[in-house]
Amino acid sequence: MAKKKEFEVGDKVVHPHHGAATIERRVNKNVAGERHEYFELEIATEQLTVSVPVASIGETIRPVISKTAAQKVFKTFRSEPQEAGSNWSRWYKVLNEKMTSGDIYQVAEVVRDLTFAQQTKGISPALKRMLSKARITLSSELQFALNLDEEEVVKKIDRALPTVEASEE
Repeated sequence: MAKKKEFEVGDKVVHPHHGAATIERRVNKNVAGERHEYFELEIATEQLTVSVPVASIGETIRPVISKTAAQKVFKTFRSEPQEAGSNWSRWYKVLNEKMTSGDIYQVAEVVRDLTFAQQTKGISPALKRMLSKARITLSSELQFALNLDEEEVVKKIDRALPTVEASEE
């Protein structure tokens, strides 16, 4: 069995619900009378610190993707978007599951699919919020993976996403 990656203070990681983060410190906390060790993660996109038990860290967070994997994320944008079809609530549930999967490629699919839907028929306020969150989650990890600032990453995402008008040429 492969040894799980050991995480250390200073590592750039991804939390499935909050996106890219940096492990800021290792702390001991008393919980229910017992001492437990935690990593404190500083979330890149929010003024938020999240504590994750060191004992189960590998089940919660993962390393940031490589530059090569980041290029594959942009390729995801070129594949055929999935549409809601007649079962809107099922589509919403699928998109939500992709958002919380912790998988950067699934988050990229959400950005692709919702951007396409917004360009072709418009999307609800709830889906606009999901698209905004997906773009933030995606760009935060790509910033770490590609060592670029937020503005550069957002431009790269916008350039990589197909526009409906351009695809009809």
